[in-house]
Amino acid sequence: MTAKTKPLFLGIDTGGTYTDAVLWSEAEGPHGKVLAKAKALTTRHDLAVGISGAVDAVLAKAGTDPAAIKLVSMSTTLATNALVEGQGGRVALVMIGFSEGDLARDGLKAALGTDPVVFCPGGHDVHGNAAKLDLSGLEAALPELEKSVSGFAVCAYFATRNPAHELAARDLIRERTGLPVTASHELSAKLGGPRRALTTLLNARLISMIDRLVAATEGFLAARGIAAPLMVVRGDGALVSAAFARQRPIETILSGPAASLVGARHMTGLDNAVVSDIGGTTTDVAVLDGGRPRLDPEGATVGGFRTMVEAVAMRTFGLGGDSEVSLEDGALNPRILLGPRRLVPLALAGMMHGEAVTSELERQLRAPNPGRMDGRLAVRTGVPERLAAGLTGAEAKLYEMIGVVPLALDRLLTSNAQNATLNRLVSRGLVHVAGFTPSDAAHVLGKQANWDAVSARLGAELFARKRDGRGQSIAASPEAIAERVLTTLTRLSAEVILETAFAEDGLDGAATVAHALVQRAVDAHPGIARLSVALDRPVIGLGASAPLHYAGLPPLVGNGCVVPEDTDVANALGAVVGQVRVSAEARVSQPKEGLFRVASGESVRDFLSEAAAIAAAETDVRAIAAGRARDAGTDSAEIEVASEFRVSTVEGQRMFIEAHVVAVASGRPRIAV
Repeated sequence: MTAKTKPLFLGIDTGGTYTDAVLWSEAEGPHGKVLAKAKALTTRHDLAVGISGAVDAVLAKAGTDPAAIKLVSMSTTLATNALVEGQGGRVALVMIGFSEGDLARDGLKAALGTDPVVFCPGGHDVHGNAAKLDLSGLEAALPELEKSVSGFAVCAYFATRNPAHELAARDLIRERTGLPVTASHELSAKLGGPRRALTTLLNARLISMIDRLVAATEGFLAARGIAAPLMVVRGDGALVSAAFARQRPIETILSGPAASLVGARHMTGLDNAVVSDIGGTTTDVAVLDGGRPRLDPEGATVGGFRTMVEAVAMRTFGLGGDSEVSLEDGALNPRILLGPRRLVPLALAGMMHGEAVTSELERQLRAPNPGRMDGRLAVRTGVPERLAAGLTGAEAKLYEMIGVVPLALDRLLTSNAQNATLNRLVSRGLVHVAGFTPSDAAHVLGKQANWDAVSARLGAELFARKRDGRGQSIAASPEAIAERVLTTLTRLSAEVILETAFAEDGLDGAATVAHALVQRAVDAHPGIARLSVALDRPVIGLGASAPLHYAGLPPLVGNGCVVPEDTDVANALGAVVGQVRVSAEARVSQPKEGLFRVASGESVRDFLSEAAAIAAAETDVRAIAAGRARDAGTDSAEIEVASEFRVSTVEGQRMFIEAHVVAVASGRPRIAV
């Protein structure tokens, strides 16, 4: 087979700022070979534009016939970024068998925000026995909800032991509204209703976003004549088919970071390392142990919410090249603060909109005194108008004033109340705010040159004019403030890496890093008592800006920092070297002596012997896992089944309490022939 006809694999990573693409061949050497790589700006209003920009550049560089591509695999940080930034569609939560007091548990009320919730009588007990279901309240609310939400999340009491009431509600909603519905039993077999409801709510919010991403990618591939299966990286690093990901987008949280771990291991060969991936919006830190990423058994935590999604034990921090730069309030010598919100860098806004940005920044510089909203502009994101459903009067009025050309906030906002309204539009993903970021600081210092340096410098001048507690300018020049911002970013990067290490060691990571002794050690503060802190393994620095921001890391973390050659496309590379892995679970309980109940998938069955129940559970999970593996994109899955028993001993006799049966199916994804 000639080089031109070897099967090729295309990896795509759609991040908050950039979309990366990499063309890889597994036939080139023991670890394959990156044949070409490229980047393009992520275009949130139409994701296909950014995807086509990156992929077309890769195909042009490699001189490849698109028909030679036999598998396309994609990772994305869009779901992660949306949760960190509080974005997503407006969703109605349906709680069956729960009370309003349950909203206060596991952060559910905070996650719900102003989205509507409907409570219905019903649900089941721990053995799957049903209470009386009444969906009349839901039925009455549907006509109004249909107009104001983009989807529904349904969670019923003990649905993991019997999903019948969730299925009834799901079918009713789909029949009456046609909108997407997520049922909690489809996402997790774990107990803990409020956290399962939280996971379901977040999944429902993300469906339209991931659906647009998959549709954009499929449309682009068809237009280029690439007839290859499309896979998506899940949060645990496994691959699943695009159709699978569309129904369970919550499982793609930490998709990009999980892919980066796979890519980091592949590129460096390091089995033990701390992997830190810095992007535009977030820094994601995780640990490699024995060549495998540590998984979080309690479920992924993103944006402050603990979900039931099994994913890499990744800590996500709102710290990146496009983080909002602000000042500590009320201090004589205020510190530079970064994040957690992402802004559109002024350099990027200037490149895209030219004089519309620079003229406003120059106007603000001509003012004799600095203004509170200097260097900030608002612009529509360009998402479909249907996603603006459910706006309040104040939100709709402000949204109308904001257009596709950036508008300075000092012209747009006249009150603090309007500022809060703007923040709600940002959280809905309808509006972007442009402002000064570390990416702008890098442009000012000539360490980054891909966007408009003039707009970046104007933003730095405006920020340098801000006053400290004594009424003095905080910096003497744009270069001085830019240096402070980049130094702060490296220092905070070291802190989040150490915080992750301490947390993995069973400590309160944030509190430990904040301790005065640790701060003195990181600063290498001179004193009679010498203190030091060091990692036991090197850091692998990932991300396009890692060479810049991580150059000063080693003395701060007490170990080396490896930045691989293809660090800028680690996620895209990790997307094509992984494999499909899915699981299925069943529970066997004993509601009364001599009766054994199997809850698996959407069925509940009773048996008269423990052995028969366990055998049925194992058969069920094997079949369910095999089906999910096919749906997830592999025809060659190997299936392993394991059972865990809870028993007690009474007067020397073994008493069965419960069994948990799990099947795991794994295999390489199918490729085009």
